[in-house]
Amino acid sequence: MKIPVLLFAGLTLWGQDLPPQQAPLPPANPIEVPARIGVLGSAKITLAEVIQRVLSNDRDLAVSRIVREEAVLNYKGAQGAFDPRLGFTGHDSRVVTPVSSSLGGGSNGKLTSKELLADPQVSGASPWLGTTYKLDFSSARQRSDSTFNTLNPQYPTSLNLNLNQPLWRGLRYDDNRHRIQVAKKNIQLSDEQFRQRVIEVVTQAIQAYWELGFAYRNLEVQNEAVRLAQQQDASNRRQVEQGLLAPVDVVQTQTQLATFQQNLFSAQSALTSAENALKVLMIADRTDLMWGMALEPETRAEAADALPALDEAVKLALSSRPELKQSALALEVNQLDARLSHEQTKPQVDVFANVSTVGLSGQPIAQTGANPFTAAFGPLVNQINQLSTLAGIPPLGPISFGSSGVPPALIGGYGQSLSNLGTGNFTTASIGVNISLPLRNRTANAAAAVSVAEGRRLKTVRQQIEMAVEQDVRNSLQLVTSAQTRLLAANNAQRYADEQYRSEQRQFQAGTTTVFLVLQRQTDLIAALTRQVRAEADLSQAKANLDRALARTIEARNIQLK
Repeated sequence: MKIPVLLFAGLTLWGQDLPPQQAPLPPANPIEVPARIGVLGSAKITLAEVIQRVLSNDRDLAVSRIVREEAVLNYKGAQGAFDPRLGFTGHDSRVVTPVSSSLGGGSNGKLTSKELLADPQVSGASPWLGTTYKLDFSSARQRSDSTFNTLNPQYPTSLNLNLNQPLWRGLRYDDNRHRIQVAKKNIQLSDEQFRQRVIEVVTQAIQAYWELGFAYRNLEVQNEAVRLAQQQDASNRRQVEQGLLAPVDVVQTQTQLATFQQNLFSAQSALTSAENALKVLMIADRTDLMWGMALEPETRAEAADALPALDEAVKLALSSRPELKQSALALEVNQLDARLSHEQTKPQVDVFANVSTVGLSGQPIAQTGANPFTAAFGPLVNQINQLSTLAGIPPLGPISFGSSGVPPALIGGYGQSLSNLGTGNFTTASIGVNISLPLRNRTANAAAAVSVAEGRRLKTVRQQIEMAVEQDVRNSLQLVTSAQTRLLAANNAQRYADEQYRSEQRQFQAGTTTVFLVLQRQTDLIAALTRQVRAEADLSQAKANLDRALARTIEARNIQLK
């Protein structure tokens, strides 16, 4: 048998007769696959479990939940503008005033007054028509050593109601109602932001899960490649020993084996990276025991579903995407801002009404001396009466400043004062109008113009978002369609490559082909298998991305938002 012989000098001699048997050739240098770093055990995991863990541990979702809670609390706080406010004013006072005239009421050069007052109040605003109100009840106990007092101590009481009603600015809309409406919109806005974050997180988790699935299957493919290469190497070495093949054919096979081993180690590294990427999404902290577990995907790829038509998909996305709902809410808030700004440009015209009723009672005091006013006019009256007698004119009667007695209705303690208050005999009522007309009001007009300009900006932003959604839906639909057809083509390619490899193996056994072609078919088969598992993972990821584009991820995965 004449075959080429490979010499150490790198030359090939043709035509040399070889013995029918060769010495056994050593197998390829064995390279063991090292254990993955930090992996102490394994656990199977489903896609549903992954989604649940990711939603439980995602920090951004926790922040979104807090933002939503804050929005609800802000709404309750805005409603508090219409909560009645209870107030109280009270004091106990003693005032000593120097008096230099008898008309001051002090008999010894000073006037001492004491008062104990309590004045509870209720005030607030109505959520309708901008009405504000204040109701207060004042009661006091007063003591004084004034010589003019007829009641000491005395108990004055009063009940006052003040109402203010806007007639123009603030009648239909004001700051308080604006804050409540904006707070409502912010709750809806936080809900949509939370929903958007859930969709993004779930989509990220699904894609990481299928990427891990691909890494596992790709590792299996590379393991199979090494196994096939080892089988071919053993077969070739036997045939070299039998004199059927040249040693160089073994070198070719062992070169192929080394290449497949490199791919195997790379696949193992990619598996660890994909696994750790998924663990980062699932695990709460670095002390979790799951870090030491190999996660083996258990959920199989889903069957292909019928894709919606483009028009239907775009319509669904435009009605469901959280970004567009957020944009719509921003426009609604802007309309509220514009309404308030327009309201501030109106003149202020308010009507007010005040109603009060008072009561009084006290203990009458006995007069210990002459009335200062009467005593002051006494000598003058006596002199006039003397002159009147000489002139034959009737004398003047005693001068009196009012009644010397106290009405019985005013005599009594604190209860009598409340009784007098309840009768309504001492009532005061007033009604009026307050008008404020800004001559230019540039601040309010500028704020209204800014609100209008902001509305135009938000509409432009919404158009940009709609264009982005249209693009996203089209790309996602195309991605799923291409992934489906690519998987079909990959399945066919894998089947054909397998048939070619088996055919080439049979021909090799029959001696009608070369080792080179066998190895080439082997390489083609492994590449086809790799493309097949990649296409399966890409299709599952494309479906998840389409669900995100159509904003149906939450419904498709049966996720309950809390």
